[in-house]
Amino acid sequence: MSFDVKARRALLGFVSVAALLAAGTAGTVAQDRILLLINGALGDKSFFDSANRGLATIKQTYGDDVETRVLEIGDDPSGWEPALLEVSEQDWDLIIGGTFSLSETLGDVAEQYPDQNYILFDASLPYDGGAYPNVYSIQYKQNEASYLGGILAAGLLQSGLPEGTGEYLGFLGGMDIPVINDFLVGYVAGAQSFNPDVKVSVAYAGSFTDAAKGKELGLAQYRAGVGIGFIAASQAGLGQVSAAKETDQYVLGVDSDQESIFAESDPELASRVVSSVLKNVDVSLVRAYELYREGNLPFGTVENVGLAEGAVGLVETGNMAELASPETLEAIEAAKADIASGAIVVPTGFGMDTAALNALRDSVRP
Repeated sequence: MSFDVKARRALLGFVSVAALLAAGTAGTVAQDRILLLINGALGDKSFFDSANRGLATIKQTYGDDVETRVLEIGDDPSGWEPALLEVSEQDWDLIIGGTFSLSETLGDVAEQYPDQNYILFDASLPYDGGAYPNVYSIQYKQNEASYLGGILAAGLLQSGLPEGTGEYLGFLGGMDIPVINDFLVGYVAGAQSFNPDVKVSVAYAGSFTDAAKGKELGLAQYRAGVGIGFIAASQAGLGQVSAAKETDQYVLGVDSDQESIFAESDPELASRVVSSVLKNVDVSLVRAYELYREGNLPFGTVENVGLAEGAVGLVETGNMAELASPETLEAIEAAKADIASGAIVVPTGFGMDTAALNALRDSVRP
């Protein structure tokens, strides 16, 4: 790709990022300077907030040895490349960004700045032939955690929740893409391991930020007989959490412990969150930085992290501990052990072709 980066940046007039990053940079130079780009917005109570917690943990742990900064670049893809170009001109030791949507842009920019180091989380790049030697990618085995969530949801539905629930399970994805369908495939497999006849209503919001759309779809699912919905939709998923509260039904949260997040601000809403399937972005970013400090971060590769690394999991305290039957809890513990030993190989949405995915969705349709 041949063009004058500086000339194009000037043409775009993208000066706000430089102004923001320049603020407060005077003074003591930290050992490592780390920038986290949020291609959306903080406050989603799940995915991006988890990444932000990871950066905060790094700062808390290493203090003056690191300088950390978070930059929200919005959910409009047209702004991502100029933002990445701008920060790549800065003297950051690590630039961190995440999501499948950002991966192509980050890869393109990384090729233009071979001396800059990047971490891409929740996505990967085509590393064939030694491409992207300055980018380390993290992918998550969210299917493993979702398998546990599926057991929980099917068990709760079978045993009956307080105040009664619907007949089916639900799934709300942000977009119909492999990483979200990895949640779905694991969830269905786990639910079927507990109840082979379980039915799952599946919908996609077409957005990770449209909470109104998430609520609309959530209400439709609950009114059609869903008793427990599972959200894998970031901020859009908050709409379904609201729908669960409005209809006196239940929801399985995602990425962060959404029951505890809402416990003080909205206890009634928190009471509708039976548990959360965790994608511990924070844990994976702390792990990556520790490897970087040691000089052992494998740039130019992708690592897949799951239950074994503590990068995914299931919240087992709070509502879950009170609502789940002993049989359900035993099934979850047995599945954790079997996944760790390899006795259970959880199916994945990655590499699943459209026909197979459609067949799965149709097979569990209520």
